[in-house]
Amino acid sequence: MAELATIARPYAEALFRVAKAADLNGWSELVSEMAQVAAHPDVYALAHNPKISDDVISSAFISALKSPVGAEAKNFINMLVQNDRLTLLPEIATQFHALKNAQEGAADAEIVSAFELSAAQLTELVATLEKKFGRKLNPTVAVDSALIGGVRVVVGDEVLDTSVRAKLQQMQVALTA
Repeated sequence: MAELATIARPYAEALFRVAKAADLNGWSELVSEMAQVAAHPDVYALAHNPKISDDVISSAFISALKSPVGAEAKNFINMLVQNDRLTLLPEIATQFHALKNAQEGAADAEIVSAFELSAAQLTELVATLEKKFGRKLNPTVAVDSALIGGVRVVVGDEVLDTSVRAKLQQMQVALTA
């Protein structure tokens, strides 16, 4: 079977072209919401139930969304349902957001901190990281007390780990080598 990314790519690219011609940020939010709903196990079961018609699946999926769904989005959902691709929405969303970031010269940044960051600290950290990585960053922040101190930042395939835990691990490797 083909890779999910390979199957999802044409859908993501087509959706991105439509979104670019309209409201890219609005579409981005809708695509994220659709991906969350499609990832739910009940939606998977519904989408793969041969006894339920495509119209019922589409209607149920659309009704599960909180955001308003325009005609183009309804057509997209109907097409995914008819082609048995509704459960690909999480991968389609991932690729859609990658295309959006590429156009905007931005990247998603996963920031893990040992402690909760204040808004001012986060703003300062993001500004510093944007200079380091040379692009606008869309941060998501998580807290992991196992880091002991510092932060761990993942931007694409680049990792910047300034946590105390990482430094202790480096010291352990150096001492045992």
